[in-house]
Amino acid sequence: MHDFGISACAARTRFGKRLKSLVAVAEQQIAGLGKIILAEVELGTHQSEVSATDGRMYQALGPLWHKKHRAEGVIPPGLRNVDVESKWSKSNYRGWIQGYRLMLQTLVFPEPVPLFAVWRENQLNEAKIALEELEKGRLQVTDVMLSDTTFGKEDLVPEYQKAGGYFLTPLQLPKKNRSWKHDLYEYRKETIELLFQRIIQAFDIKHCPVKGEAKNGALVLAAVWTYQICWLNNYRRKKNPAFVKEQIENACWRIKL
Repeated sequence: MHDFGISACAARTRFGKRLKSLVAVAEQQIAGLGKIILAEVELGTHQSEVSATDGRMYQALGPLWHKKHRAEGVIPPGLRNVDVESKWSKSNYRGWIQGYRLMLQTLVFPEPVPLFAVWRENQLNEAKIALEELEKGRLQVTDVMLSDTTFGKEDLVPEYQKAGGYFLTPLQLPKKNRSWKHDLYEYRKETIELLFQRIIQAFDIKHCPVKGEAKNGALVLAAVWTYQICWLNNYRRKKNPAFVKEQIENACWRIKL
């Protein structure tokens, strides 16, 4: 029998720890490459360094495990292949989703590109996640950060300003007269939502393909990291930075099966 460096009797917990470490490493690498992107990308004459952040829920693989049974720690008879690590959360657009959450920060000008990403439990507060990552020095501090109302209700706004950036949410928009803040905030939907879709289309990961927080996190974060690498490579070569999906497809055709 060939020895591939992994014991045939290796405990599941060992692999679980390795996967969790992969998630942490991927998050660190994405943040590090985000800093490089911020340093290299040249802005237009009338452009400021603006980023946007948001979260997206990924539907867990397998059947739904309802809140009542979760609280009791009971899986009903006949309910099989449940992802027990997944959690429930609700969004205004998609309703209740059982799964996990990707939190992403993108550059707004000149093109959307990931600057920061973390994989977390679905029910966690995004603003608190962002605040923790800001304190770790991984959430990028740009001149302006565009976010939804959820982020504007927590201590994140003043802490981000202390770090040197301005946090703009609907709570900071003038209620009576329209100003430049409204015009700038409209770029949020045109960038962060677009970037989520581009990553999903490039790697065909719209839902969780496997069970478990660490396994899905490693896959999704690897997709974000690869997108960053392709984008920056294109930018350095003076090519269309968004030309990522095509590169992935070309690479697949070149692999000998």
